Amino acid sequence: MATKPGVLTDWPWKHLGSFKYMILAPWAMQSIYSIAKNKNGEKERDYINLLVIPFMVSRILHNQIWISISRHRTAKGNNRILDRTIEFEQVDRESNWDDNILLSGILFYFFNSTLRSASFLPIWRNDGIIITILLHAGPVEYLYYWLHRGLHHHFLYTRYHSHHHSSIVTEPITSVIHPFAEHLSYFALFAIPMFATILTRTASIISLFGYITYIDLMNNMGHCNFELVPKWIFSIFPPLKYLMFHSLHHTQFRTNYSLFMPFYDYVHGTMDKSTDALYETSLERKEDSPDVVHITHLTTPDSIFHLQVGFASFASKPQKSKWYMWPLTFWSVTFNYIYGKTFIVERNLFEKLKLQSWAIPRYSIQYSLKWQGKAINGLIEEAILEADARGAKVISLGLLNQSEELNRRGELFVEKHPKMKTKIVDGSSLAVAVVLNSIPKGTTEILFRGSLSKIAFAIVSALCQQGIKVATFYENEKLKLSTMPHATKVVTSENYTQMIWIVGDGFTEDEQKKAPKGTLFIPFSQFPPKKARNDVVYRQTPSLIAPPSLKNLNSCENWLPRRAMSAWRVAGILHALEGWNVHECGDDIFEFKKIWEAALKHGFRPIN
Repeated sequence: MATKPGVLTDWPWKHLGSFKYMILAPWAMQSIYSIAKNKNGEKERDYINLLVIPFMVSRILHNQIWISISRHRTAKGNNRILDRTIEFEQVDRESNWDDNILLSGILFYFFNSTLRSASFLPIWRNDGIIITILLHAGPVEYLYYWLHRGLHHHFLYTRYHSHHHSSIVTEPITSVIHPFAEHLSYFALFAIPMFATILTRTASIISLFGYITYIDLMNNMGHCNFELVPKWIFSIFPPLKYLMFHSLHHTQFRTNYSLFMPFYDYVHGTMDKSTDALYETSLERKEDSPDVVHITHLTTPDSIFHLQVGFASFASKPQKSKWYMWPLTFWSVTFNYIYGKTFIVERNLFEKLKLQSWAIPRYSIQYSLKWQGKAINGLIEEAILEADARGAKVISLGLLNQSEELNRRGELFVEKHPKMKTKIVDGSSLAVAVVLNSIPKGTTEILFRGSLSKIAFAIVSALCQQGIKVATFYENEKLKLSTMPHATKVVTSENYTQMIWIVGDGFTEDEQKKAPKGTLFIPFSQFPPKKARNDVVYRQTPSLIAPPSLKNLNSCENWLPRRAMSAWRVAGILHALEGWNVHECGDDIFEFKKIWEAALKHGFRPIN
C-alpha cells in the first residue's frame, strides 16, 4: 500500500477475491455461443474474440515461468544483482500480480465488442507491426519517461508509486504491482500503438497480442534480480545499451526513469552512473557457497507448487491440496520422474551463515518402494558430495531420514565417504527436545502410539527418566520399548484416559476416536496425523519459530505456519552455529538438552 493511498488505489474487484475472473463470464459465454451458432463455419469467425482467454492463460504461464526461474537463479546466487532478501510482507503485497492480466482481458473484450475495426482481424500485417514498433520506441517510451518521472514527485509518489517501490528486491511480478489508477495510466500509454493500428485498419492478432507479450517479457526480464544478457551482445551491437535496462531503479529512486529503452535517460541526464558497473559486477557474481545445506524432498504430488520456486501465493501459506492443480500436478510428477535432478529451492541468511535448501525430485510415497531405493540413494549421495565440494559445514537431511531402511538415516554415506569434511545431521535430537518441551509441566502419565523409530525410543527413555508413566496402545509396543534402559515405567494402556498423547506415523483415525475430549496430541513424526476430530487439540510436528534475524524466509515449510521451521532443518543450523564437528546419523543421537538450549540462545522459540 502507498504511504498515503490516493483515489482509485484499490482494484475494483478486490472484494471478489478468487472469484474475480467471473467478471469475464458474460463475454466468455458470448464467445462460446458464437462458436456453437457458427459450428458449420458459415460465417467468418472473430478469432481475436475467441483468443482473449487463451491469451490471458498464456500470459499467466509466461509470468509464472519467469517467477520460478528468477527465484531459482537468485537462490543459486550467480549473476544476482541485489544481495538482499524478500519477506512475507512483499509476497502478500505482490499476490495480486494477475490483476493487470484480468484488466487487459476486460479491455480486449470491451473494445472488440464496441469497435468494428477491432474485430475480425487478420493474423499478420507487416504495416501494423512496423507502426507498433515505431510508436512504442517514439511516443510510448518518451511519454512513459515523463509519466514515471512525475510519479516520483512527492505528491504522486506518496499516493501511488511508493506502493511499487516498497519492493527493493524485485521479482518479475514486481513489475506489475501498482495501484489501479497507476495501471490505468500505463494502459492508456500502451494503447497508443494498438489504437493507432486499429483506427488505421492495419492491426492484426500478432501486432496486438505480440505487443503485450513484448511488454510482459521486458517487464519480467527487467525485474528478475539477476543479469541475463551476456556482455558479448553489447560488444557486437553497442547501441543495445540504449534499448534495454531497469533493475537499478529500485535502489536509486532519482535515476533511470525509462521503461525499456534508457535512451531518454541519456538524453535528459538521468542515467545512473553506477549502472554499467552494477551490470558487470552482477555478471561476475558466482554461485553462493553455502555453510548449511538442508536436503529435503517433495511430499505430496502437488507439493512442488508450494515450494519457494513454485507459486509464491501458495508457498506463503501452509500446504493444502487444491483440486484445480491436479492437471498441472500430473505433468510435474511425470517430468520429475523422467528428467528430475536435485535443485535449489531456497536461500536464507542467519547471523554469519549462508543457508540453502535443496530438493530431491522424488515424493514421499517413493521412499517406501524398495525398487526405488537405489535411485533415490544415488540422488541423495550426489547432492551430499556436491554440498561437500562446495564447502558446506553441515548437511541436514530433513525428510530424507523418514525411511530408516533406506540409508540408515545418512550413516551409509558417512561410511562410504570417510574423508568427507561435511557433517551429516538427521536432526533427531532437536525433534526429541521439541516434543519433550511441548509436554505440559506437571504431567505424570502420557499415552504413546506410533511407529517405533530412533526418535520414539529416545522420547520414551527420556520420559521414563523424568518419572513420567508411559502407556502404550498395544502390548507389542510395550515389549519393544521395555528393552531400553530406564524403561521401567512403560505399561500397556487399559482405558485410554490419558490427556496427553505422543503420536507418530501409523496413528489411525479409529485410534484417535478413543481419546477423551480435550486430549492433546503431540506428534513426533515428520508428517502430522490426519485431523479426525474437533474436540481435541493437535500440535504441530516438531518445529520452531525462526527469529526475525533469519532472512529471506518467505515460504511455509510444508504444512507449518509462517516462519516455522522443522526441527530437522533447524538442527543443521545449530550444529553450524555452535561449531559441533560431529555427525548425528544412524543410531547416534546428540544431547537433546544441549541442542534445545542452543536453539533458545539463538532466538528460536516453540510454536505452541
